[in-house]
Amino acid sequence: MQKIWSSQVNKNFNEAALSYDESASIQKSTALKLAKICSHHSIKHGLWVDLGSGTGLLAKSLEDIHPNQYVVRLDNSKKMIDQHSEKSVKQLWDLNNGLPKWSKKPNLLASSFVLHWLDNPQKKLEEWFNSLSLDGWIALAIPIQGSFPEWYEAAEKANLICTALDLPSYDSLIRVVPKQSILYDKIEVIKQTAKKATSLLKPMVKVGAQSSQKEQLSVSDWRHLLSFWPISNKDQQVSLSWSIQFLLIKR
Repeated sequence: MQKIWSSQVNKNFNEAALSYDESASIQKSTALKLAKICSHHSIKHGLWVDLGSGTGLLAKSLEDIHPNQYVVRLDNSKKMIDQHSEKSVKQLWDLNNGLPKWSKKPNLLASSFVLHWLDNPQKKLEEWFNSLSLDGWIALAIPIQGSFPEWYEAAEKANLICTALDLPSYDSLIRVVPKQSILYDKIEVIKQTAKKATSLLKPMVKVGAQSSQKEQLSVSDWRHLLSFWPISNKDQQVSLSWSIQFLLIKR
């Protein structure tokens, strides 16, 4: 079952490769924010890897801030990897199989909007931490439990299942690394607003993030659910809130 799920996730991201950047506004701002957080710390040059790089938003942001350091782009989607420039160092790899065997240990493993798509995210984070060089870093941004309260509220009122992806909890993530190793830890709530809830959900499909392990709703069920979406302000707009966990971990 897990294999079918993983291949569905990969298929969706492959199909979204060409439309990804134009719809990935939250992923872009998160990648830039994570790269800026890294710039306030002295991370040694050497092997830096963007795990689940997609079209390279995080890798580009890191390289722009650290022009003398290249970042390996690693992803399971060939079509995403193909979006990168010829000069980039790329590696096609499925993170569900652990990490590749590199010739040296990484000084930075950076990852944005990826860990929640992997089997057992907590175990993967622990493996990443253990694979670092001494003084190596993990820079992580991931949506966590507490995201999409409006979606859950609408589903509950409509008496339907919320088909949003089950996200890891904050506690489950920080539990797997030594407390003293966490040097930056912040949850940021980002609220997107629009006239209609469909405008907030469509970008998820455009970036390939529509996979869910729950049974899908019919078109009429969706209509029913959307009619219960809470109005969030006096302009009669609706919103979708993300809880994004930013973590900087040093071995």
